[in-house]
Amino acid sequence: MITNYVIADGVREVELLSAMRERAQQAGEAINRTAAQIMKDVRSRGMEAVKEYSLKFDGAEPREITREELEEAAKRIDPALLKAMQRSAENIRDYQTQLLIKSKTWESPVKGGVVGQIVRGLKRVGIYVPGGTAAYPSSVLMNAVPAKVAGVEEIIMVTPPTENLNDAVLAAAAVAGVDRVIAVGGVQAVAALTYGAGFIPRVDKLVGPGNAYVAAAKRMAYGTLDIDMVAGPSEVLVVADETAKAKYVAADLLSQAEHDKLASAVLVTTSQVLAEQVLQELERQTSYLSREEIIRTSLRDYGAVIVCPSMDRCVELANEIAPEHLEVVARDPVAVAEQLTNAGALFLGEHSPEPLGDYMAGPDHVLPTSGTARFFSPLSVESFLKRTSVVHFSREALSEVKDEVITFARSEKLTAHANSIEVRFE
Repeated sequence: MITNYVIADGVREVELLSAMRERAQQAGEAINRTAAQIMKDVRSRGMEAVKEYSLKFDGAEPREITREELEEAAKRIDPALLKAMQRSAENIRDYQTQLLIKSKTWESPVKGGVVGQIVRGLKRVGIYVPGGTAAYPSSVLMNAVPAKVAGVEEIIMVTPPTENLNDAVLAAAAVAGVDRVIAVGGVQAVAALTYGAGFIPRVDKLVGPGNAYVAAAKRMAYGTLDIDMVAGPSEVLVVADETAKAKYVAADLLSQAEHDKLASAVLVTTSQVLAEQVLQELERQTSYLSREEIIRTSLRDYGAVIVCPSMDRCVELANEIAPEHLEVVARDPVAVAEQLTNAGALFLGEHSPEPLGDYMAGPDHVLPTSGTARFFSPLSVESFLKRTSVVHFSREALSEVKDEVITFARSEKLTAHANSIEVRFE
């Protein structure tokens, strides 16, 4: 189980966290070379190349999945799951609608001038959905619903053309209102959406998780299209004091550890008693969980329990780590949260566990990882909007600032800029 048990002394915990960051290294050279070759080939040969790679890696050619197939999949899944999806989509839609910004204009400080911005949804967005054991219908909702709220004209979901496509994923696409679903995966799917290939159109933005090859391809596509982020392994950090219940804390750490052998679950606490109780609970609860092997590997390699001398030190470490998920289980979680500046999502109090955010609370679960919460934000409706600045000056308004514009232009030796203003007042 967790072998990284540290009593913080200002040095040991820093060394531990530094070593753990190594897990988030970028894709290896071999992966990058393979991804680059496929991207180049698809750009050159289009659908012919996409078909070849699909047959090679997935054993099937790309194909369009019909609306009828989505509806049939929705009928096949457990009605309770379908109902849960529908409620989740409703909560996501409500949350994202609250964040939606509108176009607006206002009077400039210069009399007679109007400035503002036009806000529009992107024209076409692609959503990558992994196949196999990593096929999560919740991620379909978290990617597609905010795009719908933003007013994206067309949402295209791609997923590997496995023999038996995941019914829950297809049902989620129907619930979220995805416009087209195409059975194609891997780097070839990223390339097709980047450059366009046959019946697969080019998109303006590509979102959604994938394996190391897909992540590498998304990095290469960025600039030709926009991407959400290149996500690393999942992670949770729990900040707790002596009032926290060890059973709850352990359960929440395990909920992240089961994602992946590279997932990270870390407890930072002021209580050594709690720390030791959590270690015991981790062992007890792991023994009856279905992904025990993955959990044990994750906790052994990337789990940690750090006992700090004060809550202030806990907060300092949390802000330095900048985790994807940050739970605060303390006597006054709101007061602690006010000091926390770097996190993808905050979960406050013992009844706000991270899985609530994964499925039902409303905020998006597509979050920055590997410390990038220092400068990245969660996926949201804003991720699918573009803004156009508006400038509308009258002659009188331009006249008021023309001399300053000309001065700026001539100071930068841009005489044509200056001339553009001067000709209007000859």
